[in-house]
Amino acid sequence: MKRLINFIFLFSSVIGFTQSTINGFVTDSKGMPIEGANVYLEGTYDGTTSKEDGAFSFSTEETGDQTLIISYLSFETFTMYGNVSAMKDLKVKLKDDMNALDTVVLSAGTFEAGDNSKISVLKPLDVVTTASALGDFVGALQTLPGTTTVAEDGRLFVRGGEADETQIFIDGIRVFTPYTPTTNNIPTRGRYSPFLFDGITFSTGGYSAEYGQALSSVLLLNTVDEPDQEKTDIGIMTVGATLGNTQKWEKSSISVNASYINLAPYLAIFKDRNEWHKPYEGLAGEAVFRHRTDNGLFKLYTAFDSSNFELTQEDINLSEGVDFKLKNSNLYVNGSYRGMLNDVWSIATGLSYTHAKNNVNVIDNDIQDTENSAHFKLKFKRRFSSSFKLNFGGEYFATDFNEDFENGFVDETYGYKSNISSIFSEADIFFSKKLAMKAGIRAEYSDVFDEFTVSPRLSLAYKTSGKSQVSLAYGDFYQNPSSNILKFEQDLQAQKTSHYILNYQLNNDGQIFRAEAYYKDYMDLIKYDTEFESFDSNYNNNGSGYAKGIDLFWRDSKTVKNVDYWVSYSLLDSERDYRNFPMQAQPNFANTHNLSVVAKYWIEDWKSQVGASYGFASGRTYTNPNVEGFLNQKTKSFNSLSLNWAYLLDQQKILYFSINNVLGFKNVNGYQYANTPDLNGNFARRELRPAADQFFFVGFFWTISEDNNSNQLDNL
Repeated sequence: MKRLINFIFLFSSVIGFTQSTINGFVTDSKGMPIEGANVYLEGTYDGTTSKEDGAFSFSTEETGDQTLIISYLSFETFTMYGNVSAMKDLKVKLKDDMNALDTVVLSAGTFEAGDNSKISVLKPLDVVTTASALGDFVGALQTLPGTTTVAEDGRLFVRGGEADETQIFIDGIRVFTPYTPTTNNIPTRGRYSPFLFDGITFSTGGYSAEYGQALSSVLLLNTVDEPDQEKTDIGIMTVGATLGNTQKWEKSSISVNASYINLAPYLAIFKDRNEWHKPYEGLAGEAVFRHRTDNGLFKLYTAFDSSNFELTQEDINLSEGVDFKLKNSNLYVNGSYRGMLNDVWSIATGLSYTHAKNNVNVIDNDIQDTENSAHFKLKFKRRFSSSFKLNFGGEYFATDFNEDFENGFVDETYGYKSNISSIFSEADIFFSKKLAMKAGIRAEYSDVFDEFTVSPRLSLAYKTSGKSQVSLAYGDFYQNPSSNILKFEQDLQAQKTSHYILNYQLNNDGQIFRAEAYYKDYMDLIKYDTEFESFDSNYNNNGSGYAKGIDLFWRDSKTVKNVDYWVSYSLLDSERDYRNFPMQAQPNFANTHNLSVVAKYWIEDWKSQVGASYGFASGRTYTNPNVEGFLNQKTKSFNSLSLNWAYLLDQQKILYFSINNVLGFKNVNGYQYANTPDLNGNFARRELRPAADQFFFVGFFWTISEDNNSNQLDNL
């Protein structure tokens, strides 16, 4: 019996210390051996690294089913589950990790500004340190190729498209009224301060199937996810004042920004060409609340602004001029959430609501516009691997627009209700680190037209070297007519464009070069038979047009120490037959040539950053009734040189100066002709000049922060 017990004990000991050997080879997708790959059993200390020939071998006392892990930098981790006895003579091929920095980027038609972007042509700081931008993110984007200089307007005109063909989104949710209203020959500004944003994506064409209702481009603004510290920002300016504050808690934070603008003191010193009865006055406030959950981030963004002014503008047909008065209020609320559902599923959802009210008095006409709009979006993302990701979701747009018109003779109400439902799906497929594809489709139903549209989108990118790549993009895009049309007529259909894009990009350690050629085919544009959109106009979708061109961009922060500059050039050929055009012609907002040069220089001894921006645009078309033809002549070219200087009084106090059009170029935006000819049969005209040839700005900015080191240079 004792011998039997000893035998059983000895047998059990031998079994308990039996070892298995795990071995094999690890290579890349091309069969080349990988040296130094980590090979181990999950949850144990048993493992090794691969040798020069890719071979690995180690022993383990584990038995039964186990998980083998093989990992190496820039490759997807390999996982194998099974019995250790079967883990012999393995031949493992590691797939390229498509999230690595050296992977091709799908970038045709897209400019990104953000610290997390693989290829950023702009940084968030650039949005507010560009001399000509005056702190407006739209002004900074107008220094990029693809945009057109329409100085009297101020909005984004992209690649032969009108301003309302570009849509703006905050945290992925639509902004219905992104600009403050204004009057003729006085440029507008974006409503939203760059103080609260840290990422911008500007798609000049070929954008994702996730976005619709934009014929030309989309601008995506992302609010700050997590402020770095608590702080207070104070600004005192020649045109008003600003105040901002950020508070942080363990999982939450809130940032508030308010501004008051009053041009009366400025115009008292620097008079312009308008007769002001009440100079522009505006009050605005923004707040973003953030709360981080265990698996995601919730944001609530709210913005409110109100403005009013009254003036008389010169008019060649009215000796007393045109009286114009405007009062506006705008509320925008945006709630969004994005997070992980599990290791491979993520969700992004959001809702926005806009309430906008305009009261406009033009001569004897009283016009009151009220718009209530909402946008809801739900998107899911499934990550199958770093080589294949699928996005899909749906969204809903609702707009209720109402206009009351009265002039003593007519008292009418116009308006419309529009609901648009859409679904979209898009896949990112990386065939290798050199070749990738984005393929998507978007379907929309518009109840105002009872119309269903389908928009395919496709992008391809190929990495030609370690620092360069080429891209192709194609897409169909639909957009409903603007409120100026729909308030009078709803028996129409959506307008359409097709985009074709070829892109080359070089990213060389502080130097970026982009060249992009494109063609846009416009269909179903709106036409009418009166001078302006009116209740008695006859409308149809018989309009058409095209836009084609080349965009070039070069940025260099490497060649000269402390100097950062970029150069943009656009060549645009565009014609349209739409609105009340009698024939196809180059529209008056399309410049053939646009050039922008921006430079910034940090002077350490002066504790200063100085900057300069130069803009050039060739002449724009206009119709001269004294000469036969339509849009038959062009204005002289536009030129403007702007300078700025930010001086650090100390680390947290900045004195800021800027001058727009410092050389005083006498730019002409167009001409207004008399309605009737003189005795000689000639129509008299007057130049449409900017309200002021130059603009001067001085501001003092003070930051109070926890680290006593931050300043508002980021916001200038």
